[in-house]
Amino acid sequence: MSIAFTFILSFFLQISMKTGRVIVTLYALKLGAQPFTVGVLAAMLSVLPTLLSWHVGRLSDRFGARWLLMLGTAGGILGMLVSYIIPGLPALFLTSVMYGLLSAFSIAPVQNLVGLQSGPQNSAKNFSNLSLVITFSEFAGPLLAGFSFDHAGPGAACLILMLLLLVPTAILVVWGGSLPRGTGTAKPAGGIRILLSESGLWQVLVTSSLVIAGVELFQVFMPIYGHGIGLSASAIGFILALYAAASFMVRFFLPSLIKRLTVEGVLAYSFLIGAVGFLLVPFFKSIVVLSLVSFFFGLGMGCGQPTTVMMTFNNATPGRSGESMGIRVTVNNLTRVLSQVVFGSVGSAFGLFAVFWVNALMLASGWAVSRPRAAGRKKPEQSP
Repeated sequence: MSIAFTFILSFFLQISMKTGRVIVTLYALKLGAQPFTVGVLAAMLSVLPTLLSWHVGRLSDRFGARWLLMLGTAGGILGMLVSYIIPGLPALFLTSVMYGLLSAFSIAPVQNLVGLQSGPQNSAKNFSNLSLVITFSEFAGPLLAGFSFDHAGPGAACLILMLLLLVPTAILVVWGGSLPRGTGTAKPAGGIRILLSESGLWQVLVTSSLVIAGVELFQVFMPIYGHGIGLSASAIGFILALYAAASFMVRFFLPSLIKRLTVEGVLAYSFLIGAVGFLLVPFFKSIVVLSLVSFFFGLGMGCGQPTTVMMTFNNATPGRSGESMGIRVTVNNLTRVLSQVVFGSVGSAFGLFAVFWVNALMLASGWAVSRPRAAGRKKPEQSP
């Protein structure tokens, strides 16, 4: 089947994930949750992806992606159903955990599908196109969440998301059988330590976790900051959507940027721009200025995730690409859980200024580490 089918499927899955994350955050704020509680609640979305993604990746290598993706959509529907039927913070925590099944059973299999449907000549292009699909969903998701929340209420927003998840479910039921199948062989010998040492994957995972921490904390704490200065849910959704719009723009040119600057060079600039973006946020309360800062942040950090996905697949041991993707998702979600809880505590203890400035320092450290590597990678290419 054409890889376009995978992109369509990815769009509906991703827009559901992005919409759900923002709805959970806005719902918690409406119920009066404090920054620490919101941080913990956001972290709950990553609990099951952290625990399951490695195993899901291994299963996708052996049995294919179809039924894993269907399990993920079912978990997402049931998760939102809980908060639709039972309003309140306790139910929202259960929703967050259950909704995490959508991420746990879809991210690694979809990324692996793109790699399996690509060849050496179009791998970079296809992964770049996948990142464009994800970015468009990041733009549409916050807008859908903000407007449905403002104009229909939190319960109706949960119902709308449940109906949206029925679309990828129907696609998988009707056409999912044509997706690439797994090897059907026994699980490969060797544990995670051997996989990491053979492929050098651990270096990619460190970089990926730093990128994820920056992006996720911006998307969690920007709504908290916006709510604190009196912005509406629609305004907050618009600010986050501009981050996605900038990411979409820069990812369109990503193959050319990598060819010119190398992967390490692109990552170095990504970290530097992200650090400046975090540094600027607490100085402004204007929706116009915050929108510009969000757009600027997206121009930098929008490069980080697709490059680390490409690096993960390219460094994977043959026959274990799904497992490698699953390990990446596991590490990324562990980063989400820890960073959101830690920075939620920082926000409650020292205020949101400290959250944004410490994150700026964290991303600046990523720039400091990536910059020498980028220079070292360029040097041999420039020698005669």
